[in-house]
Amino acid sequence: DYVPVLFISALTGQRVDRVLPTALAVYQARFRCIPDEELARLVQDALARHAPPSKRGRRLKVYSASQTGVAPPTFVFRVNDPDLLHFSYERYLENRLREAHEFPGTPLRLIFQRHSPHR
Repeated sequence: DYVPVLFISALTGQRVDRVLPTALAVYQARFRCIPDEELARLVQDALARHAPPSKRGRRLKVYSASQTGVAPPTFVFRVNDPDLLHFSYERYLENRLREAHEFPGTPLRLIFQRHSPHR
């Protein structure tokens, strides 16, 4: 549902003028960056609104999040145990990112890595 769909007519030319602006918006979204402070605030708000579900008596903890790349936008989440992540919670986080920032027609890559404390 994040992919823009245009209904156009080559015969009448109806809405053909929207094709290039839509393609440019999709292209620009592939290179969108979210500042780390804003991303941290966004993730904390998402966690506060809907806590991660528990699995086998343990709850997923998100320690930090950062955007590590573009084309496609890639976000790395440092968590206590990636095996505790349920696909529905990953989708929830992706939807919160899309809600806060438009990424039309652009897939988002979310990577969940085990947090290793500094020594």
